[in-house]
Amino acid sequence: MFTRLVGESFRRNPRRKLLAAAALVVGMAVATSTLAVALEAGDRLAREFRSLGANLVVTPQSDSLPLEIGGVDYRPVDEGAYLQEADLGKVKTIFWRYNIIGFTPFLDVPAHLAAEGAPGGTDATVIGTWYEHQVPLPDGRKFTTGASITHPWWKIEGRWFGDNSKECVVGANLAAKHPEIFAVGKTVNVSRSEVANVVFPLVVTGIVSTGGAEDNAILAPLSIAQSISGHPGQYRQLFVSALTKPADALAAKDPSTMTPAELERWSCSPYISSISAEIQEVLPGTDVRVVRRVAETEGRILSHISALLWIVTLAALVAAGLAVAATSAATVLERRDEIGIMKAIGATNTLIASIFLAEQLMLALVGGAIGFLLGAGLARVLGTSVFGSPAPVRVILLPVALALATLVAIAGSLVPLRRAAHLDPVPILRGE
Repeated sequence: MFTRLVGESFRRNPRRKLLAAAALVVGMAVATSTLAVALEAGDRLAREFRSLGANLVVTPQSDSLPLEIGGVDYRPVDEGAYLQEADLGKVKTIFWRYNIIGFTPFLDVPAHLAAEGAPGGTDATVIGTWYEHQVPLPDGRKFTTGASITHPWWKIEGRWFGDNSKECVVGANLAAKHPEIFAVGKTVNVSRSEVANVVFPLVVTGIVSTGGAEDNAILAPLSIAQSISGHPGQYRQLFVSALTKPADALAAKDPSTMTPAELERWSCSPYISSISAEIQEVLPGTDVRVVRRVAETEGRILSHISALLWIVTLAALVAAGLAVAATSAATVLERRDEIGIMKAIGATNTLIASIFLAEQLMLALVGGAIGFLLGAGLARVLGTSVFGSPAPVRVILLPVALALATLVAIAGSLVPLRRAAHLDPVPILRGE
């Protein structure tokens, strides 16, 4: 009898049932698509933000005292201790090794530059680095990294040097000041002022523009700068690009003041502070600092986008709930006579509520399932338009969509059900 009453309700009032189901379909489609995008947004945006450059800088711990103004470190990098190039593979052995997408060592050397076969010349800095270099890892694999990953915004006219070649690229400002020395295809003689008889001829392969100090220097393979400086196998600075989680209250705490539970949660989260601590463990004698302008910008944008997606999801659920409430209220008014008769023959409020809730549950399951399928398609469209590739919809979102649809349908029916429970059958049967 219960099933018959529920089925009869759908047969006699199909229009309102379709309206309620449509509201649930739209609400669940929007919720599914925004949740799918939200689950992918963090990783995808973090990778997009890596175009802003490295977010960690590693230097020798024995360097001069830090001088940081406005998030920019002004300590000198041409004096002090050196770090061992052979240890760089250890960076990819930390717990968050897969979050390390690249690292690039730098070695600055003051030098005298002159055109081949011409007198005179100029003094400038030779910056030794990698562009695309394979680093051997402790497990025998090789990891390709360099400035192409950590400094992707650098622009080059011509081509980059080969990491195992006697080539270089020249900063745009330096090339503009001394066109007679620096031009693509020319050979530049590089020497240290104090060791004038040791000359390193380098072929210019391109003109680089970075917007930084590199525009007034020349960039060469790290091995060349090591030979010029007399520090083979060593470097001075390491820029690391890592995928991180936006900072929260836990990330801001000092690990030494954390409880064991907090420390475990902090260690198991890819905060920039926890990744820094792990890098410092595998590279002892180093100081790992955060490039605050990059890290803080990433954190703010990720937090704002996540909040926006959750607000859109909540708005869609509220709108669906209001639509369900409106159709349920109209249904109760239409079925006043039926409710009055059922109460007159002994039906309890629980039985009447069960009939209405069963109807809403069926609508929620159907609307939630269809909404999930539509949301999956909408998520692909949103992912393609925002990130350039479709956002995959995880199967775990199907039970989430069904649960949300059920919650919305029941919540939207509570007020109409309360009204149905308080209906007095006597005036209804009198026709009043």
